[in-house]
Parts: sequence; structure tokens; C-alpha cells
Amino acid sequence: MTLSSPLPKPQQQQQQTTTTTDGEIQEVDIFHQFDVVSDSSDHHYLVNNIDNDNVRSSKKTKDGGGDSLTNISSGVYKKIMQEWKILEKHLPDSIYVRVYENRIDLLRAVIIGAAGTPYHDGLYFFDIAFPPDYPARPPLVHYRSFGLRINPNLYANGRVCLSLLNTWPGRKSEKWNSSESTVLQVLVSIQALVLNEKPYYNEPGNGVLPGRAIWEKKSNAYSENVFLLSCKTMLFLLRRPPKNFEGFVASHFREKASVILSACNAYINGQTRVGYYRNDGSCSSGNSSTVDVSDKFKGLMGQLYPELLLGFKRNGASLGNFVEPSVQPVEMKTSSFKGKAVIQSKKIGFARTVFAKLKRVLGLKKMKWPKRGQKEGFLTEDS
Repeated sequence: MTLSSPLPKPQQQQQQTTTTTDGEIQEVDIFHQFDVVSDSSDHHYLVNNIDNDNVRSSKKTKDGGGDSLTNISSGVYKKIMQEWKILEKHLPDSIYVRVYENRIDLLRAVIIGAAGTPYHDGLYFFDIAFPPDYPARPPLVHYRSFGLRINPNLYANGRVCLSLLNTWPGRKSEKWNSSESTVLQVLVSIQALVLNEKPYYNEPGNGVLPGRAIWEKKSNAYSENVFLLSCKTMLFLLRRPPKNFEGFVASHFREKASVILSACNAYINGQTRVGYYRNDGSCSSGNSSTVDVSDKFKGLMGQLYPELLLGFKRNGASLGNFVEPSVQPVEMKTSSFKGKAVIQSKKIGFARTVFAKLKRVLGLKKMKWPKRGQKEGFLTEDS
């Protein structure tokens, strides 16, 4: 795309001096919160060629004619440039954004999971596209899920359900407002309202009926699963980081590896509930006694922990004091299957007993219980 006006230039790469855990001084590249890049080749809305009047279009606009995304006099172009300025000046510390000089209709953002949530220290990437009539319609947002559903509002296929995006029901004040709403507002809403402390309650109906203890138990179980999936997401990101964020992903997990592994151990040992481990090693739940952690979580975390440890070490993290936790993995599927088999066997045994009594009462000596392979509910005669 050839633009009619020069765009903001990419920022010059800068370095800062840091001290490692071993006391060594090294220089690392500064990753700016907002920057302009050129390579958009792995962006969701480019890779999947999603046009359909939703993303880039050559449709003429009323306010200047020509492509609304290249014509500097169009309202769409001006609005996107305004969005860039807002993002550059007002992004919170935990959100980073990259925009593209050759595709101003696309951008990518990453949100760092907040402390006090089961998403803590994780990275969550979102690909965003402006429609050709922006801001009349909200931006399209795709979560890079790796096939994992970590939240009721974030589907495994990448769909993001949010009232502000008009992808979820809500009051008028919660919907997209073309004169006020911004991409920054969308990102902050995802961070605060979606990636929150108790995501189980994001699902409509959960927690509505009486029985707080039951709901909290289900919420804790859901958060355990969320943390497991977030850890799996970390491994996927280390193996296949999004373009223009490769260095950021590697640096983030080198820095946070020890905290993440310490949290895993704290959760397995019941020192605190999942999500409440703090970066300083303390527990934010305020409870000094041990808490109940499901056997399912312990088993699955015991299987995943060695993968995390290896992945972080390969990424260059210094983890000399960390070893695999002494937890025996629990195979939940096998026990569940056996339970169903026992119940089914009991049901069949009871049915055979009742059938035998009926034969004696009715004198149906020649009638037999159906053989395997025959349809249930039909009696057969002896030949």
C-alpha cells in the first residue's frame, strides 16, 4: 500500500544496562510500548484474507473519494491516525502495541496478565483490524488462542465476546460509540473485565442462584484450569512467538520464569489459591494455612511443570534451584471411564434380576435375555 502522506517513523532501537541474577551486567534492547513496524505477514486478518467488507476495502468514501485507508483526507484515515496518537501517549505499562506502516488498518497488541488473577505473568496477544467505515463500526478483534479457551469471553477459535465490540449483549452505554469509543478502551476493557480475578463469573448465570460456597468451589476449579491453559500458552509462545514480538516474548519469560515456577509450586502445595501468588513470593489471599487444591490440578500441573522448566531453560532463564515437584500425575480420564463402566454394569445387573423374576411369575421359561449385539428391549425365543 502506497500512502499519500508520511507516517510516523519506527523508533530507533535503544539499549539499557541491567544486572542479571548472577551479578553480571548486560545490555538489553528497549522494547517500546508503541511502535511502527513493517512485517504484517502473520497477522490474522491478513493470513486469513478476511475482506468481506470487514477489513480493508477499496470502496470509495463520501468524505474524499478513493481508498479510505490511503486517502489522507478521508475520515477513516484521520481517525486511525488519531488512534495511533492515543495509544502512543496513554498505553498502561502492561499493554504493548505494534502498528504497520504498510497496513494502517491492522495492529497487534499484547496484554500482560495482572497479578492477583490466574492470568498473572502470562502474555495474551490480540490481532485487530479497522473496518473501512471506521469508526461507524467497532474494530475486529481476534485472540491468538493456540486452540485453547482460557476465558468465557475468549473462544478457542479466537472470537472475542465483548459488549464494546458489539459481539456480546449489553446496555447501550456499554456498546460501541462511534464518537467516543477507542481501541485503547477496548484493550483496557479486555484486561480489566475479561482477564480478571475470577473469570468463571464472566459466564452469564454463574453465581446468580443461592449457594455461594458451591459457586466459589466451581470458580476455584475454573481458575485452576485457566492457569494450566495459560502455562500451555506460554510454551506455545516460546516456540512460535508472533512477528515483531520475538525479543519481547523471550525477554519477558526469562525475567518471569522463576516467579511462574514458584507460583506453580505454591499452588501444587496448597500454599495459596491459584492466582494469588505474588511476585515477591508472598500470597495475596491473606490466609497462612493451606488451601484445598484439586487432585486433577496437581496431576496435570505435575505433568506440565517439567515442560515449563525445560522451555524456560532453553529460553535462557537461570533456574539452577528449580527441580521437578514431587507430585504423581493423576490420570483423570481413566478413573472417570472406569466409574461409568461400573455404573453401567450395576444397571445391567439390576435389570437382569428384575427380568428373571418376571419370567418366574409369568411362566416365560422359553424367553431369554437378549444376547450381545441384539437390540435391547426385545425378547427372544429358544430355538
